Amino acid sequence: MIEDKQKHPQWDHMKQNDSTERQIVASRVERNQQKKQKSVEEETSSKPRIWVQIRLFPIWLRIVLVLLLLAGAAILGAMIGYGFVGDGQPADVLKKETWIHILDIIKGKES
Repeated sequence: MIEDKQKHPQWDHMKQNDSTERQIVASRVERNQQKKQKSVEEETSSKPRIWVQIRLFPIWLRIVLVLLLLAGAAILGAMIGYGFVGDGQPADVLKKETWIHILDIIKGKES
C-alpha cells in the first residue's frame, strides 16, 4: 500500500510513516473488537428487553373512524346517485319518506 502511494502522485498528500499507519490500523482493530464485545454482551444480558408499541390512535378509535367513514361514503354515494344520476334532489336522500317509497317499490307494493 505504501509503495502504491509512492508510485502515484495523487497520494502525495497522504505520506505517513509506518508507525503512524500501524497505530491507525491498531486503533481500528481495537474499536472493532470493542463493538463485537458490546454486541455479545447485549445478546447475553440477563435483562430481557420489553418492547412496547405506543399507538397514536387506539384500535377502538380506528374502528369507529372506519365505520364513520364508511357511513359517510354510503350517504354521499346515495346523494350523488339519487340527486345527479336520478331526477331527485340530493337532500331528499336524508328524508324518511324517500326510503319508505324506495322500500315499497322493492317489495312490489308500488310500481
